[in-house]
Amino acid sequence: MYSRFLSDRIKNRIDSGKAIVVMGPRQVGKTTLIESILETRDYLLLDGDDPKTRTLLTEPNTEQIRTILGKYKFVFIDEAQKIEGIGLTMKIITDRFKDVQLFMNGSSFFDLSSKINEPLTGRKWEYQLFPISWEEYENHHGYLFAEQNLENRLLYGFYPDVLNNAGDEISILRNLVNSYLYKDILSYAEIRKPEVLEKLVQALALQVGSEVNYSELAQIVNVDKNTISKYIDILQKGYIVFKLNSFSRNVRNEIKTNKKVYFYDNGIRNMVLGNFNPMELRTDKGAIWENFLISERIKQIEYKQSLAHTYFWRTKQQQEVDFVEENGGKIFGYEFKWNKKKNQKLPKTFTQTYNAKSKIIDKVNFREFVIIK
Repeated sequence: MYSRFLSDRIKNRIDSGKAIVVMGPRQVGKTTLIESILETRDYLLLDGDDPKTRTLLTEPNTEQIRTILGKYKFVFIDEAQKIEGIGLTMKIITDRFKDVQLFMNGSSFFDLSSKINEPLTGRKWEYQLFPISWEEYENHHGYLFAEQNLENRLLYGFYPDVLNNAGDEISILRNLVNSYLYKDILSYAEIRKPEVLEKLVQALALQVGSEVNYSELAQIVNVDKNTISKYIDILQKGYIVFKLNSFSRNVRNEIKTNKKVYFYDNGIRNMVLGNFNPMELRTDKGAIWENFLISERIKQIEYKQSLAHTYFWRTKQQQEVDFVEENGGKIFGYEFKWNKKKNQKLPKTFTQTYNAKSKIIDKVNFREFVIIK
């Protein structure tokens, strides 16, 4: 089993008087993480997939909750988003049963957050768990194995099931995309036109590393701009994609409003396109490399609780910086190159205007970017 960075952080919150909530996409190991933390403790598991459990936990009063909990001091509610009124039930547990440490997880951000945010204001520690990070992967396998398998990770990504079933990656990714990406998101978000979502996800996969124009996407998918915006928001909340906004402060010709969209996992992106050709045969190797680096950096920023804000930068004259990080009043610019050429530098317009530190990230030095010390 892969050791997860969040494990120690969560252990330090036990007995803090607040519920511990782990959110993230399906199949990234949320249940496994919580069960590993609780394995030496006697705990009560309440499974949101079980109809009887759902009935018991839907709007119970304090005495009913007391009966359900019994003498357990640790309680884990799995797939909590499937239980109606779960936020109020959790509020009663955290307020009335001070000696009980409550854990819960959920796969559907839009479903779960709406149910728990208001009732649990000030009563929860919330964590996001993503597919295995490069740091977790290298810690588990060692430097040499990780280095030898870099291309596989660029193609197949980091979902635990994918990592644990070498040789069967495509079947597992197909199941993930078909069941989670399309079925779950369609049902949770009440999307009426699955073919629109499918076309949009494919268009976004093709545009990784490029600016996304909602009007262009609307034409490609044949819907209006508002529908594109709504669906991209749903894909974000479903932990499929995330956005980078453009960085703009001083320069007159900077692009100010456009966005870039990246996938949390390369394997999902490549499955959407149905393309697992080796890197040397691909025309999109730059996009694959960029998506890997930025998604890994986003995991690190979340896990290490960095205060960094992330962007990209471009001017109307096509000067560009792939990734911009603003942290503690300092600005850092990064360019990503699969094959680095000599004397490559970031645009002076950017580095001088913002007094920015800059670095080219390639296959030789990428670890210093994907692991924040």
